[in-house]
Amino acid sequence: MPELKRLHAGHAPAVLAFELANRAYFAGSISDRGDDFFDRFTDRYNALLAEQEAGGCAFYALIAEDGSVLGRFNLYDRENGTARLGYRVAEQAAGRGLATTTVRELCRTAPATHGLRTLRAATSHDNVASRRVLTKAGFVPVGPATPADLGGKSGTWYQRDLPLAAKVP
Repeated sequence: MPELKRLHAGHAPAVLAFELANRAYFAGSISDRGDDFFDRFTDRYNALLAEQEAGGCAFYALIAEDGSVLGRFNLYDRENGTARLGYRVAEQAAGRGLATTTVRELCRTAPATHGLRTLRAATSHDNVASRRVLTKAGFVPVGPATPADLGGKSGTWYQRDLPLAAKVP
């Protein structure tokens, strides 16, 4: 079974392999990261880890049994109990329910782990798979997403209110 793990330095080679192997696939539904992303991957990756350490974001990788990355799931722009959710799943893993299962898992753990009460996600109108994942995971449409929100595409913002974190005695 794939396991959702908090991103760390040791994941860098597998994350880069994931991004490179799926670049064309991702570009079919979301904006391409561009050559600069790959040329400066190590610097950008280290910056992500520093941002995570500072507490503004939480980055996760869905790791297969062989150590490869099947997906990335990010909680970013955390503020006042709310965060934005972003995710991408490898082409080889698409259509198997992994994105939905993992988003649901984050919704269950985010209140206790990150103090979150609300998650928001934007997806373009033409990204049917992402809209389906969000709906199945309990998100509801809350308004339009502009091209500035989605790298040049129009779409919809979705939101899910999370259960309160269980209090530890």
